[in-house]
Amino acid sequence: MLRYAVKRLGSLLASLVVASLVIFACIEVVPGDPASFMLGINAQPDTVAALREELGLNRAPHERYIAWVSGLVTGDFGTSYTYRSPVSEIVVERLAISLPLAVYALGLTILVAFPVGILAATRRGSLTDISVMATTQLGVAIPNFWFALLMVLVFAVNLRWFSAGGFPGWDAGIPAAVKALTLPAIALALPQASILARVMRSSLLDTLSEDYIRTARAKGLT
Repeated sequence: MLRYAVKRLGSLLASLVVASLVIFACIEVVPGDPASFMLGINAQPDTVAALREELGLNRAPHERYIAWVSGLVTGDFGTSYTYRSPVSEIVVERLAISLPLAVYALGLTILVAFPVGILAATRRGSLTDISVMATTQLGVAIPNFWFALLMVLVFAVNLRWFSAGGFPGWDAGIPAAVKALTLPAIALALPQASILARVMRSSLLDTLSEDYIRTARAKGLT
């Protein structure tokens, strides 16, 4: 068991190293100078050189890679030159909205997918099953952003049940915050619920076709 855990951990670490190398290489091969791009085409050469020194762009690629990975491991993601604040603080600030939104969407996904998948599996071949499969196929095919725009148009612009944009903050109260997150959560949950419902249906049908299920049914169990 210990050997298996160590092997899996080693595979995970190797995958992370390879992924970090690929990401760093993709950033490196992008044409252009980040310092020149940030300062604009009218920037003076000495100003560009100073910014390159500040960003560490003058160092060798392997040194920048080591510094980048070290920052990721220690939680130092650098400074955002757009917001003029540490990236870690920006991430934590955004998590106050993004994390509840993700949990909300996950809850909706489970709440919809499990009953729908079970219903389709227990009524295989019926009109209900066909309707579920068609609806979930549509849910998988529709892009999130298009579905989100459609919901905003219908429920925010026309019906005015929800706000078209913006987040009032948790200080406005939990009901107001949850209401503001409802449309984005539904847009995120739709494709995931469709996929999970289809997977649930397939898994249940495979289980219901097992020998022990047929034996139990032959004995009169339901």
